[in-house]
Amino acid sequence: MKRVLFSLCVLIIGSIFVQSKALSLTFTVLPITQKTEQWSVKVSEAENVKELARPKKGKYHVYSLEVKNIGKETATVDVQLYRNDPDTITRFSLFGCPNENCVKQKEDAKTLAESLNDGSPLRFKHFMLADKASELEVVIIWTQKGQEGRHLKQTFKFTEDG
Repeated sequence: MKRVLFSLCVLIIGSIFVQSKALSLTFTVLPITQKTEQWSVKVSEAENVKELARPKKGKYHVYSLEVKNIGKETATVDVQLYRNDPDTITRFSLFGCPNENCVKQKEDAKTLAESLNDGSPLRFKHFMLADKASELEVVIIWTQKGQEGRHLKQTFKFTEDG
């Protein structure tokens, strides 16, 4: 009887520890950079600006993100940020189209590509990431100059473990 009770206690305590660790993404060492032949993506601390949101314990953390093109020239680029939720396999976008107006998206993708080709990074200086998230996913979809008909995609996943 004591073994059963002890085993049950260990199981309950172990499951609580595993759940609490998986529920929150807090980067202990910043900045964190991931690179491929084409892209460099860096997560850093957000700038401390009075007008912008500050982290709220138990609600969300605040970070900044920088994307650089370190490879071949691009014709179009789209960068999307997602977070996970421990209760579903669905990913939640951190940014959307203002007022559901995405008509200029194609023009914006060309302008962003030109800017990245010139060496200017794309910066998200301040974004909130829900405390319950355990993963930040950065998806970059682009076309290369001269091969505009073929989309390329790379996914960068940032977790507390690196």
